Formats: sequence, structure tokens, C-alpha cells
Amino acid sequence: MVEPRIFVVDDEPETRELIGDYLAMNGYCVRLLDGGASMRKQMETERPDLIVLDLNMPGEDGLSIVRSLKSSTDIPVIMLTATASLVDRVVGLELGADDYLAKPCELRELLARIRSVMRRALAQAAARAPEPAQPRREVRIGTKWLDLDAQSLRGEDGEEQPLVHSEFSLLKAFVENPRRVLSRERLLDLASARDSEPFDRAVDVRITRIRKKIEPDPARPTVIRTVRGVGYMFSPD
Repeated sequence: MVEPRIFVVDDEPETRELIGDYLAMNGYCVRLLDGGASMRKQMETERPDLIVLDLNMPGEDGLSIVRSLKSSTDIPVIMLTATASLVDRVVGLELGADDYLAKPCELRELLARIRSVMRRALAQAAARAPEPAQPRREVRIGTKWLDLDAQSLRGEDGEEQPLVHSEFSLLKAFVENPRRVLSRERLLDLASARDSEPFDRAVDVRITRIRKKIEPDPARPTVIRTVRGVGYMFSPD
């Protein structure tokens, strides 16, 4: 299992080492850095999973670093501030920092905050991840392909064949019940296609239209066959 990588950015050597030793004892891969310049140089070779950042550093302060980080990355940042200034905390959070602690911090609390922020970051990343593309459900039916998701019928050249809903419903009933003899009444139930017409005529008219679209020779149907006295059967190639 890969250890989560944390950058501890603080200009005070003792604070860096204290936090770094504690996090390493708790299973983290830690990089100790003394300011924004060293942090950016380290990021040229590796990306941290989280940054613990002191706000009150000489030169480039922590707020400037937060602003720069959040403008180009989604790396979680926990701020440490010795002054516990309300203004600094508010500005840091508005710039995109994920949490803060006053220095000197209690190491167990810092660890708890790190775990909480990283869980939240993982959940947000998962929510942003695109759903994997699902394969299209297409079934060969005679001379055409029936797309069950798009509810469309197309030829080998990709050109769509006009298909009304009642025709699609009957085709779907057939492809879901291949090589089974289906009575006219059963077909109407499966296709939810009952209407005011006598059911024999309703099914026959629709199947005649369908055969003209999918049969190699509609006058001699081999894909949707008539079973005399019973109904119809779909015979896949």
C-alpha cells in the first residue's frame, strides 16, 4: 500500500521535525520544507496528497502560497498559524484552504484533521470522476441493428430507420424472447401496446410494418416468423 505523501512547509526547523516525526510514525511519507520556494521545487518531482502550511513565514507568506496552490491544483491544505488571527484564518479559508490549527498545535488533533481532510478530498475526487462509459446494448435483428438504449433501428451504413414507439416495443419483446413462440396477446402485454384496435389486427399491422424494415425479403419472412394458429417467433441469425 502506498503511503500518503505530506509536505510540511514551515520555516521553524524544530516545528517541521516534530510534526514530520509524528506523521511518519503514523504511516505517512513526509517531506520537510522551509518555505514556498523549496515546496515548489519539490513539487517538480512529486505531488503531495496534502500540505501542512505555516502561514507566518518570512518572505512569501502562507496566504500567498495558498492562493497560488489553489489557483492551479486541488491539493488539500491545512494552515498553521502562530497568531491565531481571525483575519488570517478567514482569508485562508476563503482562498481555498481546507482547515486550520493554531500553533503550537496538539499533534493528535493535527493527525485527526489530516485524516478528516484527506477523506473529504477523496470523496470529492470520487464525486467528480466521470462515470465509466457503458457499452451500448445493440442486437442484430435481420438486416438492421436494434439499439435498446437509444430505442432506434439502423442499417449497416449507420443510417437510422424510422421507428415508432409501438414498433420498438414489439422488437424489444422479440429480442428479449428469442426462439420463443409468442401469442398476439402475450406480445401486446410484453410491449405494453394495447389500444382500441382488436389485438389480432393491432399486432399483425405492426409486424407487417416491422418486416418491411428488417427482413431481407418481407414477402418471405425468416426473422420474425408466423407460427400459424399461435403467434410469432423471432429467429436470430
